[in-house]
Amino acid sequence: MTTPAPPSSSTDLHGRSLQTRSSLAQDLAALGVRPGETLLVHSSLSSLGWVCGGAPAVVDALLDALGPDGTLAVPTHSMDNTDPAGWQAPPVPEDWWPLIRAEMPGYDPRTSPTRGMGRIPDAVRAVPGAVRSAHPQSSFTALGARAAEVTEPHPLECNLGDDSPLGHLERLGARVLLLGVGYDACTTFHLAEYRVPRPRLAPSSCAVLRADGTREWVTYTDVELDDEGFPELGAAFEAAAHDDDGAASGAGGGGVVVGRVGDATARLFPLAAAAAFATAWLTEHRA
Repeated sequence: MTTPAPPSSSTDLHGRSLQTRSSLAQDLAALGVRPGETLLVHSSLSSLGWVCGGAPAVVDALLDALGPDGTLAVPTHSMDNTDPAGWQAPPVPEDWWPLIRAEMPGYDPRTSPTRGMGRIPDAVRAVPGAVRSAHPQSSFTALGARAAEVTEPHPLECNLGDDSPLGHLERLGARVLLLGVGYDACTTFHLAEYRVPRPRLAPSSCAVLRADGTREWVTYTDVELDDEGFPELGAAFEAAAHDDDGAASGAGGGGVVVGRVGDATARLFPLAAAAAFATAWLTEHRA
């Protein structure tokens, strides 16, 4: 089989270059994605260029780069399954709240839609054999050799802490790939919020689907999550321990590899290193 030539240098009317499954897989390998590793991906499809085949082609490219022994994980959160009293984008009338609480469908990992995660995570969720975690608000979906280890368990009282897929990914030695998105999308920094001294706690409510098929509106207490300051935190992480040969090697501070995948800027780094740095940074910078 003949390998297709790389996409041409021409662009469309929006300035996007042509990208394909094979070209993206080559870019991922050049960035440093390794066969057999476990990778948590946060992504923006539109940042990559004009992708032949859309989001499913990107998923295929990621799986090609990871190989048959690798594992791909993505966030598939359902953050519309929350108390309507806190909705701001957009808010809803207060007299709607009781009916929403009474009628919000219970979370079903097979069918509940994602919200605000982008088209690539939805494409991962649709792949036969994908495994999605049980949390009704902060689920992750994984594909590959260690998918079950990534996603199970995921208890209700632990959105993004040590008992969530983020904690499992850390124990599996996963790396994080920011694919056309910034550090504001880095869920690993939320893991650090559980590890600071005296983390803030808050109630959260959602609709759950019980094993017997009944639906229930429940309230639980967990760490209050706040992504304010994550871009500054990410910049500090990337600048940390910067060495003189970082530019030549493609690695910035903190073990961050920066490069191009399609038209997008991509960043690749160890999840454990990011969580450790973020814990120290948040402890120092947040009251």
